[in-house]
Amino acid sequence: MKAIKLVLIIVVITCQILLIKYAFSQEISSETSSVEETVDEPLMPVRNVIANDTPNDDGKSITVKWNVSMTDSKVKQYSVLRSTSPTGGFYEVGQVPKSVNRYVDEDNIVRGVEYYYIIRAIDEKGNRVDSDVSAPVKATAQWFNRDYKFIAIAVVVFGGIIVYCIYSARRGKEFFIRRISGIEAVDEAIGRATEMGRPILYLTGLSGLGDISTLASLNILSRVARKAAEYDTPLILPGYDSFVTVVEREIVKSAHIDAGKPDTYKEDNIYFVSDDQFAYVGAVNGIMMREKPAAIFYMGFFYAESLLLAETGNATGAIQIAGTDSDAQLPFFIAACDYTLIGEELYAASAYLAREPLLLGSLKGQDWSKLLLMVAIFLGVLMESFGTRFGSDFFHWIAKFFSGQ
Repeated sequence: MKAIKLVLIIVVITCQILLIKYAFSQEISSETSSVEETVDEPLMPVRNVIANDTPNDDGKSITVKWNVSMTDSKVKQYSVLRSTSPTGGFYEVGQVPKSVNRYVDEDNIVRGVEYYYIIRAIDEKGNRVDSDVSAPVKATAQWFNRDYKFIAIAVVVFGGIIVYCIYSARRGKEFFIRRISGIEAVDEAIGRATEMGRPILYLTGLSGLGDISTLASLNILSRVARKAAEYDTPLILPGYDSFVTVVEREIVKSAHIDAGKPDTYKEDNIYFVSDDQFAYVGAVNGIMMREKPAAIFYMGFFYAESLLLAETGNATGAIQIAGTDSDAQLPFFIAACDYTLIGEELYAASAYLAREPLLLGSLKGQDWSKLLLMVAIFLGVLMESFGTRFGSDFFHWIAKFFSGQ
């Protein structure tokens, strides 16, 4: 029994010693952690704040870069401050999250004004520390955006091709232009109206003079008006745009003078109707039903009214020739008209009919440029497919040359 009691006493004493030792170690660790908290590293500012004019822009932005704080892990965000004075007046123009070291300032930047920047580091507790003031910087506009250098090269090359073709056309070189059935039918439509003793109705679309399709339509009108004047066939032009109507009158008047028949020109046949879409359509449909034109031309840009016009014209039995670059309206013209000039054929028609060297040269120059592009794309795909990287290496070399590397 004495031995058992002795063993129990030894066990109890041992447990007490272990408990005292554990409590003492916990107290030391808590003291150590409290000491570490008291010597916690403070929030450090960012370094090397550099502000530069943003390249390849219009002088309305400044790019600011910096080295993030050495205590970036504690940072919640960086605040970008700007001023026109290095001594004060700084205000916030933007914020970025931690670990980000770049900001593009586009907040009401004025060209030629000196700006100074400070980057403020802010932690989760709201503590903040500012960097040194950056060197002054001014925003300036660049003449050229070097990111689009290849576009500039393409403009020079293709522009040169067009200028050469125009020069050749003016020297009398004959360019081949494929026959377009819609263009060939122009004279047929005018002759049909003349034989039937009925007028021609010509619509230049619902766009103004700023639309290229309207300009192409006016070029075609000059040819139609000239033929109508030669055959003494009435030409009716109801206008949607008042400015276009004035130009139409001058074109038709000049066509009658060129045909040697100025007395047959009737200004009353060219008049402004309305600049409201469906009011215009209603008026034109009424003209179709009353005048019964033998030929109707739709040349220019049209909207939802295209089918209403073409179906009414078809009901009168007129031969209809349409031309537009409006993709959405082409199906309606194709379905309801006898001939349709699709997309670029409208522009080709003006060159084809007018035979002007400027128009012919421009048309052929565009064709040669498109051919050059297609050949370049084909050869590039072919070389890359067979592992020959001459094309890509060449363009990389051009890029390095223009970037000054």
